[in-house]
Amino acid sequence: MRVLLAVLMLSAAAPLAAAAPANPQIDYPGFAALTSEVAGYRAQRLLDWRHFAAMAKRKDVLLLDARSAPAFREGHIAGAINLPLPDFTADSLAAAIGPADRPILIYCNNNFSNNASPVPLKRAALSLNIQTFINLIGYGYRNVHELGEVIDFTSAEVPWVKDAG
Repeated sequence: MRVLLAVLMLSAAAPLAAAAPANPQIDYPGFAALTSEVAGYRAQRLLDWRHFAAMAKRKDVLLLDARSAPAFREGHIAGAINLPLPDFTADSLAAAIGPADRPILIYCNNNFSNNASPVPLKRAALSLNIQTFINLIGYGYRNVHELGEVIDFTSAEVPWVKDAG
């Protein structure tokens, strides 16, 4: 009898757990669709270091570093602005970027061979470039280009700076 009662209680509780209300502010299927849409587009927007560095010198281009503020202060490519990925909102992006068609360059820890602070290597499938690219496209910024190579930030070719402070 106890076993039967336990089975009945568990079977009654299962539909309740499965019927948890969906959060209308979280759309995983939408994210999955956006990720699928972005995959081919992103593949066409990868730049080698020479083209990335040349483009970064243009006045109309925004060099965006989406790493944490402490990591950015420890070192970044000269001319970059910092807007950490967790701070991306429609308003924060509009304030940082301006017009939606502005050319944007991005890079992350996994673009550097150093695997040392402030750019420790991340799991390849979780690199910040992927998330940043998807988020920018999702917010309507389609003129995004990404550093597609691995470089050494101590190289004389890389204008690496550390914020004084």
